Amino acid sequence: MAEVKEKSKELAKAGLGKVKGAGSGFMTFIKEQNVVGLAVGLILGTAASGLVNSLINNVIMPPLGFLLGSAEGIRGLVLTMGTTPTGEVAVLRYGEFINDLINFLVLALVIYCVVKALKLDIKK
Repeated sequence: MAEVKEKSKELAKAGLGKVKGAGSGFMTFIKEQNVVGLAVGLILGTAASGLVNSLINNVIMPPLGFLLGSAEGIRGLVLTMGTTPTGEVAVLRYGEFINDLINFLVLALVIYCVVKALKLDIKK
């Protein structure tokens, strides 16, 4: 019985050693690959995206839409193409596309400015 207990202790130690080794390898991976920095960048990028979207949708687009005659901002710009054979109205919502395009361009500009301000060396 004592031999069985001793053997199970040895097996437990061996298994624990493997777990520690895997944990150590994982920590090395996180440090070498800068996973934490990547995660922080992803979170900040998501937050910046939300902020830029809010700026565009709530500050920039409503006055543009007002000047162009749309109560919904630039998103409200549509072209009615007529009625389909099934009786539905065919509408081309080009204002939505323009809004999304402006969102993309402003977000790209913000990211460019942040990278330049931090003087990050982005390799091609």
